[in-house]
Amino acid sequence: MSVFHKSSKEIWYRFVRFLYMALGVYLIFLLLRYPALSLEYALSGLRLWFEKMIPTLLPFMILSGILINMNLTEGFVRLFHPVLRILYGTTPNGSYTLLMGFLCGFPMGARIAGELCRTGRLSAREGNRLLAFCNNIGPIYFLSFVVSTLSLEKPLAPFLVMYGVPLVYGFFVMRLSRLFSALYSLLPGRKTPFLNRPTKSVAKSSCPTLSATELSTGNLQAQGLLPATDNAVLSGLLGIAKLGGYMVFFNLLNILFVPFTRLPDALLNAYCCILEITGGIARCGARHPFLVLVMLPFGGFSCIAQTYSMIRDAGLSIRAYVFHKLAQTALTALIYMLWQPF
Repeated sequence: MSVFHKSSKEIWYRFVRFLYMALGVYLIFLLLRYPALSLEYALSGLRLWFEKMIPTLLPFMILSGILINMNLTEGFVRLFHPVLRILYGTTPNGSYTLLMGFLCGFPMGARIAGELCRTGRLSAREGNRLLAFCNNIGPIYFLSFVVSTLSLEKPLAPFLVMYGVPLVYGFFVMRLSRLFSALYSLLPGRKTPFLNRPTKSVAKSSCPTLSATELSTGNLQAQGLLPATDNAVLSGLLGIAKLGGYMVFFNLLNILFVPFTRLPDALLNAYCCILEITGGIARCGARHPFLVLVMLPFGGFSCIAQTYSMIRDAGLSIRAYVFHKLAQTALTALIYMLWQPF
């Protein structure tokens, strides 16, 4: 039985690799067959990154990096933490992740959670819980780009749905997970909830310059203003460059269905939104506002890849993140079908 299992896994592995190779060959063929269109798609992604992502996201990346490097995150949320702790049961750094994730927008929630987990200021357990709902499209992006592109005359209702769903969803995620952890700890022979145990990935990803005592307590030495700013600028530029690469690549993938000219327009628009939400919004415009608003919580495959790059080696689960995003997308679609506020 074990031999058969190994053989089936090997066959599946080779089949997946063959699909990847076939897709790569097909994409190269399309790039050579439609060079002008390929350039247009790539430039579209680059333009959106340069005009939308850099001005709205890079300042927040640098500012957040300075606060983290100077150990000022807990003081920054001192005013809001008592309320967030009561509602969501967060630690001070968890409250900072939640607040900045909602105010600054995607992918700051994932970036901050990853940075705090790598340096031991946030547990992987709380990081995964927060990642489930605090990594969303930012309000500045929504009000300045989405509302104008979709020509929404009454943006208040979609705005409330966009951010009300993850806030309510996160409340149940945080509370139910804490309840399950408490119940699990009461089982015979269980002294510590299994969600509290440090993961191997966290131990491997921890900075080598940090001592075990610092990582366990979270009391890391604060940097001065100039070193903190220098490190934050470098980290922010690296992070924003990654996002630009993902946006260019995933916008380029719109070329995959160019030979299939008879496909329905709605299907092609849905594919654009699922692939890369910013480019999908620009292409759909006001023609399919329902589709765009439903897809905003999911963010598209590009956002998933960008989130993975932000939480890589931080002990956080990308699979759990995708599951929670799909659940919130389904809830959003249900609300719009029942309510139809626009």
